[in-house]
Amino acid sequence: MKEMELTPTEKLPPLYHDPSFWGMTITQFWGAFNDNLYKQLVLLFCAQQALQTQSSDKQAIALAVFALPFVFFSGLGGWYADRHTKRTIVIACKVAEIVIALLAMAAFFTGALLPLLIVLGLLSTQSAMFGPAKYGILPEMLRNDDLPQANGIIQMTTFVAIIFGMASAGFVKQAFPDQLWKTSYFCIGIAVIGTIASFWVRRTPVAQPGLPFRWSTLGINSETRTLLLQDRRLLSVLLISSVFWFVGGIIQPLVNIFGIGQLHLSESRTSLMAACMGVGISVGCIMAGRVSHKRVNFKLVTIGAWGIVFCLIIMSGIGWWGPGDGLDSLKDADTSLWDAFIPQSPAEWMARSVLTLVGFFAGLFVVPLQVELQTRPPKSQKGRMIGTMNLINWIGIVLSALFFQIFTLACTSLNWPMSHVFLGLALVMLPIALFYHPQDEVLSHEAP
Repeated sequence: MKEMELTPTEKLPPLYHDPSFWGMTITQFWGAFNDNLYKQLVLLFCAQQALQTQSSDKQAIALAVFALPFVFFSGLGGWYADRHTKRTIVIACKVAEIVIALLAMAAFFTGALLPLLIVLGLLSTQSAMFGPAKYGILPEMLRNDDLPQANGIIQMTTFVAIIFGMASAGFVKQAFPDQLWKTSYFCIGIAVIGTIASFWVRRTPVAQPGLPFRWSTLGINSETRTLLLQDRRLLSVLLISSVFWFVGGIIQPLVNIFGIGQLHLSESRTSLMAACMGVGISVGCIMAGRVSHKRVNFKLVTIGAWGIVFCLIIMSGIGWWGPGDGLDSLKDADTSLWDAFIPQSPAEWMARSVLTLVGFFAGLFVVPLQVELQTRPPKSQKGRMIGTMNLINWIGIVLSALFFQIFTLACTSLNWPMSHVFLGLALVMLPIALFYHPQDEVLSHEAP
């Protein structure tokens, strides 16, 4: 049997010695890195343009351009993932990433925002098509009982890629302040590495050959709607996953405004608070995979939900300390990049520690949900179910941007500190902690 041909489940190598799994891990890591590197470069471009020209900040437009393709094309990506072999889609998406990186070079060379936004939209469209194949191929190429650990590693590396991708943008932009087109060399190189790694992924069978296209494919197709209505457990997992991303979508900008506006921290210190949350998520994802013991461990969802609730309540309490504890001078206190790594107040120490715990419990929370959405649907619908998951999650993220604006206006008009929003998010998670306790599900050794 030649390399990359279909491999019987019983002949699959152990997870940590499986080159196909590590090829997929490397591929998706660099894809997520590139997405967030380029997105952050565009956001920094928008912010700089607004400051230089005294015009309105176009960052919200850039974020919408990045988010909407996930809403519009996730369903189509799920249809492709079920109609074709997912390995082919993975490779095709990575080749497309190289082309888009070349277009990004041309867009940066123009120095205009519109070409940058067009490329950003193309990049997020490519990611929307990649997502269902990325997650849908795991239960096809791995043993079921390896999926918890595999998802823990995939989720961990994804969040690490997001953190380092966004952080690298500032350094890259600083290196080429007036020649941003040169940053595309970096993006092209990353896309090439990811493409090479994608060839390590083994070929899997087509889930549903000849699956017809219907207009409902662009949203939630009729088969998936029927499945969700008949399987309330699967529907509940999908909705709770969306709530998780809704809360996460609010926490990210909330931490920024909390650090800079309420604790009066510098931008670098505030960014490190967000990075602490990412580190916690990475550890939590790995821990969830390790302790699941070859099953979908919903006890981890409960533990994660309660942990998130209590940590968000503590974050709300930290806000009461305010800038009165010697924090007013911190914004200008950093004389070097390394100074920012050392907290200079009890409030900053506490915020970093609690946000790390928020991330840790979030990692525990999300991994079992991901495994359930991969393993529970029939094999003919796995790609479309992942596409539906992406669609619903990104609707949650888009709604989070809207609600964050509402919360910001409400706190401003009532003269409340923004830390109150942490308490509101704790109340959103509280019903899940109280009432969502499904039974664990043992994963079989065989692939579905």
